[in-house]
Amino acid sequence: MVEPVVLDPSGRDIHAETARLRERGPVVPVILPGGVPAWSVTSHALIKKLLTHPGVSKDAYQHWPAWINGEIPRDWPLALWISVRSMITAFGADHTRLRKLVSKAFTARRTAALRPRVEEITADLLDRLAATPAGQPVDLRAEFASPLPTQVICELFGIPERSRPELRRTIDLTFSTALTVEEARDNGERLYRMLDQLVAAKTAQPGNDLTSGLIAARDDGDGTGLSRQELVDTLLLMISAGYETTINLICHAVRLLLTHPDELRRVRSGEVSWADVVEETLRVEAPGANVPLRYAVEDIELGGVTIRRGDAVIVSLAGAGRDPGQHGPDADRFDPTRPTRRDHLSFGHGVHHCLGAPLARLEVSVALPALFSRFPGLALAAPVDELGSLNSFISNGHRHLPAILGGPNNHRKVR
Repeated sequence: MVEPVVLDPSGRDIHAETARLRERGPVVPVILPGGVPAWSVTSHALIKKLLTHPGVSKDAYQHWPAWINGEIPRDWPLALWISVRSMITAFGADHTRLRKLVSKAFTARRTAALRPRVEEITADLLDRLAATPAGQPVDLRAEFASPLPTQVICELFGIPERSRPELRRTIDLTFSTALTVEEARDNGERLYRMLDQLVAAKTAQPGNDLTSGLIAARDDGDGTGLSRQELVDTLLLMISAGYETTINLICHAVRLLLTHPDELRRVRSGEVSWADVVEETLRVEAPGANVPLRYAVEDIELGGVTIRRGDAVIVSLAGAGRDPGQHGPDADRFDPTRPTRRDHLSFGHGVHHCLGAPLARLEVSVALPALFSRFPGLALAAPVDELGSLNSFISNGHRHLPAILGGPNNHRKVR
């Protein structure tokens, strides 16, 4: 048997680690923080097979014996990823019920209706950036990529402005895979306290927001609504997933364009579309690198190995995006004209495909052309190897994105 690979909790170099895994095979044993064994799947084709396999579950309480029997302690630093009771960890009829409730909030019509507000927020952020003194670097992650999707999702869920900074800091820590037991426990307690306060406030004074809508669904009384824990955990899922992926996607797209000037020229000339840039960025830099966890409900033959019933599995979306078997020998290269640019799994596949994918695409398709139009002289202010990682093997993004704006076009327009 192949010797297990101990995953780097800090996610310091996700792509190099994924390449090492692929060298050992498409399905290899790994060790998660805390010494927890799992399988990692890096093959695009095998991941698609796994994600549609009826014998694969995301419900640890039903299908992960190590969790059920207490071999994995409840204070395991990654416990929040598998202990939540929402559609992301549900199986079978429970998943269908929960997804149906949430999907009402992310219809194509409702997402499209958000465009004017996304454009308005983008324009306001660009105005603030334009006030930066000439030649002074600005962190585009902190000042642009982050506040855009964060503000959109907070407005959607009716989160008061005064609560947003602390909630954002606490949710960000849940993506860190290098926390100690104590740090993870304290952060989890703080997070649930804030979510409970949000639910209490919206229960007492409902508004025209998604939190109030989920509370109303919980109170329908026909057995199809949300339990208290499902309500809170669904809020956690939708708020965190509602901005983290998009922040990383914007940052990666900006960095890739600035480090590939020929591709940027092709985009500006109209030879390549912004939609092509978005899809190729999703492929080559999956915003969520590794997705924990899934469990084998039965023995599964995959990639020449047997994943035994009860084994845990991590899906490597970073591996799928750069799989040479799917995208060719130059799969590591950014190429918005690549024929397979749309054939990625960065928003998942099958029944757990991300409901918020259209909103993320909308936000990025507004943000990128607006940023590059407003600041045609935009340039990175630091080497790529100094941008830092997010201390996570789950979330794939830059810690900072320092840039020189290069002087704005003094017009307020979003294209």
